[in-house]
Amino acid sequence: MDRPIRVRKICLPIFLFLSTIPFSGFLNAQVQERKFELQANSPQFWNLLDRDAKLYLVAGGFGFTEGPVWDEAGFLYVSDETLNKIFRVYPGGRKEELISLGDPDGNTYDRKRRLLDCASVLRAIIEVTPDGHYRILADHFEGKKFNSPNDVVIGPDGATYFTDPTLDLVKGEKQEIPFQGVYRLDDNGKVRLLTKDLSQPNGLAFSPDGKRFYVDDSERRNIRGYDVGPDGNLSNGRIFGEEPGGAHEGVPDGIKVDHSGNVFVTGPKGIWIWDPQGRHLGTIVMPEQPANLAWGDKDYRTLYITATTSVYRLRTKARGFIPYLKK
Repeated sequence: MDRPIRVRKICLPIFLFLSTIPFSGFLNAQVQERKFELQANSPQFWNLLDRDAKLYLVAGGFGFTEGPVWDEAGFLYVSDETLNKIFRVYPGGRKEELISLGDPDGNTYDRKRRLLDCASVLRAIIEVTPDGHYRILADHFEGKKFNSPNDVVIGPDGATYFTDPTLDLVKGEKQEIPFQGVYRLDDNGKVRLLTKDLSQPNGLAFSPDGKRFYVDDSERRNIRGYDVGPDGNLSNGRIFGEEPGGAHEGVPDGIKVDHSGNVFVTGPKGIWIWDPQGRHLGTIVMPEQPANLAWGDKDYRTLYITATTSVYRLRTKARGFIPYLKK
């Protein structure tokens, strides 16, 4: 059974409600203890989360968790970048190894229900089969190896969009592409560069209507917004939001969107929630630094959060937007 974080309410004028968790047995000595908090910057924050929402620990004991994907059979796929494996993680905490793979990162299903992974060591976008094998879908752009694909999402046109920073470029290997790009991969294996104006592009997401595209820059600590053309081209790039923070507090990373267009971005200390106009509604402060998140459960109203050594779940009032589900 997953374990709830104990809740203790504190009445503060900024609508802050606090929960605590003892970390003995859950965290290694190197991870700084934090407290789960819901910090509201706007009353709209409470339209998305219950004031008494509880955070649950689903499973711990990982190295560094990333790339959660909910499967309708009732489990999550989770990458472990330290253990170099992708796992199936069940609500009760059971873990099953799917594949051993050098530094797997972001994952998604495509519309054919294929599991796609950003394989950093392979420097490729790959398909991982249910029996633990893989095949490379793309690993080059204009004859040059990718840097280290980081995160991936399915676009409104059904194509695969992914980021390629140098964040996980294998030590000693040469950077062949002289920039860090965002790309589109179609069903025919054709790769198209969409933008190279980010320093270290990381998480990415589309708005529910497919007209806006978000991608964050971990180095510059901001989120950029773009308009999306019918051919998938991006235009009108601008700063959507900034997520400043101190050293070791985390940077913008994974992104997910709800059906109302609110944007959930991991960042310093937790998950920052933005409305579609770029207003910071509030922050879900996490006990461990999160890297990514996914909507799950039958109604897609639960956030599953990969945070350092653990996987957590948080029930919300929002309904998640799932790009690979056909409309």
